[in-house]
Amino acid sequence: MVQNVAGLMPELEAEDFYLLSGIEQGMRFSEWVRRDKLPEYSDLTPEEVEYRLDRCMRRELIERKTIQYEGYRLKFEGYDALALRTFAERETVIDVGAPLGVGKESDVYEARSFEPLALKFHREGYTNFRAVQKEREYTADRNHVSWLYTARKAAEREYEVLETLYPDVSVPRPIDQNRHALVMGKFEGVELPRSKLPSEQVLGVVDLVFRELASAYERGFVHADMSEYNVAISESGIVIFDWPQAVSTDHDNARELLFRDTENVIGYFRRKYPHDVPEPLDVDGICDAIADGSFSSVREFTTE
Repeated sequence: MVQNVAGLMPELEAEDFYLLSGIEQGMRFSEWVRRDKLPEYSDLTPEEVEYRLDRCMRRELIERKTIQYEGYRLKFEGYDALALRTFAERETVIDVGAPLGVGKESDVYEARSFEPLALKFHREGYTNFRAVQKEREYTADRNHVSWLYTARKAAEREYEVLETLYPDVSVPRPIDQNRHALVMGKFEGVELPRSKLPSEQVLGVVDLVFRELASAYERGFVHADMSEYNVAISESGIVIFDWPQAVSTDHDNARELLFRDTENVIGYFRRKYPHDVPEPLDVDGICDAIADGSFSSVREFTTE
């Protein structure tokens, strides 16, 4: 848990971070970093490496393998510590608070600084690396792709998208990014599945979602992983979050992914509010309208 890592930060010394950074550097080339390479990577003496390995092992920041050779790699806790240290040095984050959401591919926590923040750590590839490697275009054309690389690229991609879309699209406000983590402004609302809309508001919310997707398309991106769990709703409107799988609108599969996003959104509202969503709807028509910038309402695309 990131909260546990945050609690360890005062105990860690500069040389501990040299070792963690050295292992991080070595993992660019292999999953496990040979012990005899660590002095070179960390710029520490062999004696200092031995001492720091013991400290970091006891704090469960790294793990060891001794099958063919003695090798070490970062655990996510070690990678979290490196990112937290950078955010602290930049004065982006002062403290880490309660979890806001914990999932298979990311953990999100409250963070404290000059304003309420959300601190998101990408976990892609750590437990299901092969599946993520197939799905993400930024893992292509590399001979060695570690979970560190996959998680870092996911965070970089999401931050890039948020910087492009905000504030013209209702997405979290990007503040900072390092390694596999990003800091965003904390936004209000609950996920759609936890809300219950009055009948007269359902189509209005559907339209809000598609207007934001249309605005994102106009600015060059398709979400590519839309579901009811990526939309927060509050009295002030909606926020669409989780953009690491976003693709550019000139991507070969952009139209197909936009179609899938559209089907996912309509499918959710049909299941939860079957009497309030017109059926059938022209999904292709909605996608075409988003692509050419003419979308205004789903009401225009009922085929009844």
